[in-house]
Amino acid sequence: VQLAESGGGMVRPGGSLRISCAASGFNFSIYDMSWVRQAPGKGPEWVSGIGTRGDDTFYASSVKGRFTISRDKTKNTAYLQMDNLNTEDTAVYYCMVPGIVWGQGTQVTVSS
Repeated sequence: VQLAESGGGMVRPGGSLRISCAASGFNFSIYDMSWVRQAPGKGPEWVSGIGTRGDDTFYASSVKGRFTISRDKTKNTAYLQMDNLNTEDTAVYYCMVPGIVWGQGTQVTVSS
């Protein structure tokens, strides 16, 4: 049972990134999942969640309108498209299935 994030990196303010979460070892499609981030020196912050249907999506107020969560059941993968990034979005981003598993995280750095 594993989640593996990828796609993080460094981007300038106003830029975009898409991070991915690949699941293995279990039937990812039957679970809700979320993205959670942790900025340096701060506690974890829930960012976004998606249900099993894929059209039931939820966002923290800090990212609503800028981030888009999605999932591809055929690839056992979820995504977080992040647009209009700002320095406050700098964090390690984790995907997780509540009560089941967390990924190892991917670093997103927004800096000029």
